[in-house]
Amino acid sequence: MLNLKITSLFMLCLFLLPANAQLKWFNPMNTDYPVIQNQGWTKEIGNSYARLPQRAKSEVREPLWNLSRNSAGLAIHFYSNANNITIRYKVEGSYSMPHMPNTGVSGIDLYAIDSDGNLKLASGSYKWGDTISFNYKIDAKDKYHNLGFEYRLYLPTYTSVKWLEIGIPENADFEFIPLREELPIVAYGTSITQGACATRPGMAWTNIVSRSLDLPVINLGFSGNGKLEKEVINYINELDAQLYILDCLPNLPGYKEEDVFKKVVDAVKQIRSKHNTPILLTEHAGYSNAGLDTTRLRDYTIPNKASRKAYERLLADGVKDLWYLSNDELNFSMDSWVDYVHPSDLGMQFYADAYNKKIREILKMSKGNLTTTCPVTQRREPGNYEWLKRHREILQMNKANPPKAVVFGNSIMHFWGGEPKGPRSTGKDSWEAYMEPLGFRNFGYGWDRIENVLWRVYHGELDGYKADRILIKIGTNNFGVNSDKEILAGLDFLYTAIRQRQPEATVTVLGILPRRGMEKRVASINKEISKLAKKQGFIYKNVNKDLLLSNGQINESLFGDGLHPNAEGYKIIGKKITE
Repeated sequence: MLNLKITSLFMLCLFLLPANAQLKWFNPMNTDYPVIQNQGWTKEIGNSYARLPQRAKSEVREPLWNLSRNSAGLAIHFYSNANNITIRYKVEGSYSMPHMPNTGVSGIDLYAIDSDGNLKLASGSYKWGDTISFNYKIDAKDKYHNLGFEYRLYLPTYTSVKWLEIGIPENADFEFIPLREELPIVAYGTSITQGACATRPGMAWTNIVSRSLDLPVINLGFSGNGKLEKEVINYINELDAQLYILDCLPNLPGYKEEDVFKKVVDAVKQIRSKHNTPILLTEHAGYSNAGLDTTRLRDYTIPNKASRKAYERLLADGVKDLWYLSNDELNFSMDSWVDYVHPSDLGMQFYADAYNKKIREILKMSKGNLTTTCPVTQRREPGNYEWLKRHREILQMNKANPPKAVVFGNSIMHFWGGEPKGPRSTGKDSWEAYMEPLGFRNFGYGWDRIENVLWRVYHGELDGYKADRILIKIGTNNFGVNSDKEILAGLDFLYTAIRQRQPEATVTVLGILPRRGMEKRVASINKEISKLAKKQGFIYKNVNKDLLLSNGQINESLFGDGLHPNAEGYKIIGKKITE
């Protein structure tokens, strides 16, 4: 009888075991490569969720140093096909503040990205205790494969993460994504930049901007302590960036106009002494009660007036690539604040919208209303190759050995040959005979559409070197989802982006190769592609006539599947390109 009771009690305990007993756990600090995104000084900071290196402790003020331990803006990217994701972690600091809930101060946020580059917010249950935990149930499946989604995990804005683990079921897959290779945007500011008063980390404006532009944004916002101090700018100057943002005016009320003027001028000149990178000066968004309180009105209009004067003086002095974001452009509404100064989620969105518009102008990252004009990543065949891994490899190769010639394309180019190597090389001999002597590097990606190539151009694949030749062949994968008009609009966007980044290169467009059952559509749209290419000053080459039969159908003997050329087909294309 006693044995029966013991057995029953044991079975009951097994039944009541928490779900996380069946999970396997992954710690970002135990990887062989850095995975903490949006963090400067990664190698120096090491195994920590901090924002300034240890040596800064003796060089910056103590309150600022303490705030630099907060994980504002930091993120972790990973792949998983798990149907349940649990994140547990421990923080140092208060879980909430009077004007911010737990979810905003010490909570986390999880976003998924599907294979077409679409963002989706994950929402789940959470609990606070000595260990905080968030649990997400994932029912959706990717339409292309069963290898899951890419995830972006945003860390708390106002507490210091001591440790963190991600748990998934034993039968699921998981992989951390390495640190992004692109140069970041560096934002130096106040509590507003740090994240007050977003109701969750994903709504802090730096994180919204990071998602919208798909760029790393290093958050150097320090609550009450963003004062354009030279000690902080000395550290900022150690970071190579695409853009430096100075958004410190909300911490300068009560300063005399001449003092704010001098701080802005000195800060810009300090950065310019080290970098020619664009600098963006941002005005104070104002106070919610400024219409009823003349002191509040004065407290933000005086710094803004001084900042504008500093901007104009710097331009007059010949400072180049200096930009300005005004109070009018921030365009806060009456309900954009939580209290007198800190933005609500609505205010954070106003901030992000204004920044996105300005940054796209500065970095030449235009975005349209059609899918073909909206740059996105893709992950349609991770069982064949990892798209982001290939992008990372290309950036590393370009930095180590700048190319003289590059070819942009989809799987038709990807599977031809050359470096970096793809999962297969159908036309290796012809690549070596025709393309390799011209120094071509292969920027073809399987299953790419126009918008994916646009993303790659915006994210560094043409930066940091001067190309002699650029070859473009993209668009066939848009046939099933876009009209010819949409395809042509996307190509026009893409051609402009390429010319902006490589103004001296000779650019050749091949148009869309013939494909089984779509020969007439291909011929029709290629006539328009030819006009677009010539409008941009590009060379258009017609390789299709040598791949067709006399009746206008594709020559099946030159294709493996009615779309991808075989070795003989690649040989013909190589001859036409180089003749």
